[in-house]
Amino acid sequence: MTIVLSKEQLQAIMPAAKVDNIEFYLTALNNQLSEYQIISNMQVAHFIAQIAHESGSFKYRRENLNYSAKALRAVFGKYFSSDEMADEHARNPESIANIVYANRMGNGDSDSGDGWRYRGRGLIQLTGRNNYSRCGADIGLNIEAEPELLAKDAETAVAAACWYWKINKLNSPADQDDIKLVTRKINGGYHGLEERTAFLNRAKEVLDVI
Repeated sequence: MTIVLSKEQLQAIMPAAKVDNIEFYLTALNNQLSEYQIISNMQVAHFIAQIAHESGSFKYRRENLNYSAKALRAVFGKYFSSDEMADEHARNPESIANIVYANRMGNGDSDSGDGWRYRGRGLIQLTGRNNYSRCGADIGLNIEAEPELLAKDAETAVAAACWYWKINKLNSPADQDDIKLVTRKINGGYHGLEERTAFLNRAKEVLDVI
């Protein structure tokens, strides 16, 4: 049976979310979840928990790369290997993205602009030219050519998040209530696991997951 989410349910799961942001995504969520077979209460609870964390309770539609020099050295020390380099690029999100995402995920080199063009967007922070291209082909929208659709259009953002969920076969670990595996497949590690778990616990309560 398909779940129809309400504004009140999403507000209970994400207490810090603004009503306008919930309303922006609500119809799209109810349109797309069943389309991608994210339908059991447990699956929906895990999905909402993950996108709540990834989007900052629906606040962020694009990746925030406005790092200080100190943060660049701490978070991206592999790419900013000296204080001088970190100082040069600090608080310049575009140049940071072009360096950090260069020559991977289908992106060109740091001069190509691909890192900035295909930085994280949408509810699950889709990143990299290859992901934009593959996702766009599967959902029927050329987001490789129009990457801002992921930030500006709710249906596109939700469809991309559902697509990512589907291709990574996340319904299975969600059904097993394995938040660590779901998180690792989305994040590549366990960043934010405590917050993701808090969202999940509230989602289970709201959705009557036993």
